Amino acid sequence: MEYSKIIAITGLPGLFELISSKSDGGIVRSLDDKSTKFVSSRVHQFSHLESIEVYTTRHNVNLVDVLKAMEASKEKLPDDKDSSALKSYFEKVYPELDFDRVYASDLKKMAKWYSVLSKNQVEIKLSEPAEEPAEEVVAEVKEEKPEKPAKKEVSAKTEKKATEEKKTVKKATEAKTPETKPAKKTSDKKEPKEAKTAKKEVAKKAAPAATKKSADKPAAKKSAAKKK
Repeated sequence: MEYSKIIAITGLPGLFELISSKSDGGIVRSLDDKSTKFVSSRVHQFSHLESIEVYTTRHNVNLVDVLKAMEASKEKLPDDKDSSALKSYFEKVYPELDFDRVYASDLKKMAKWYSVLSKNQVEIKLSEPAEEPAEEVVAEVKEEKPEKPAKKEVSAKTEKKATEEKKTVKKATEAKTPETKPAKKTSDKKEPKEAKTAKKEVAKKAAPAATKKSADKPAAKKSAAKKK
């Protein structure tokens, strides 16, 4: 029988072993007559002995400390009905108790509980805290780590797609530029050629006229010489 399963129930005398618990109560076994029954949590309150604390002149201590002191003491446990004898007993066994706040009814209850535990040979000790939940949390954290690379792959794909789109836009711009520039250069060069051609034609027409004039001048001089 484990000390961690021993409970006290309000309204019921003695101690009980909690066999199984339910949402509306629990099935318990009496340490006095070994009877088993269901007790409703709506009517009664359950208190595990290992969760009970006792007032002292310094700080609160767990009930286990007082029960162990009683177990180690050589003092004879008095009748639980004698309040003064009980107080004298606890003053010797555990003098740090705050007797202003630990009443005679509390002393009587502790004496009865110790007697029942001793009779049923229950080892008085607190249960050790389980460490398994901490290991499970560590395992869950380790499982979550591989999810990070997936995010990097998504970002890498996005960057690659953006780069390809930039290259496509750049190629389209470069393809349009050569088509526009030659048209401008061609239009710019046509005007000077036409002007040169017009000038050449004017020069050709002017050249025969000048030649004719130069040829007429000597003829005039000769006719003047003849008259003389």
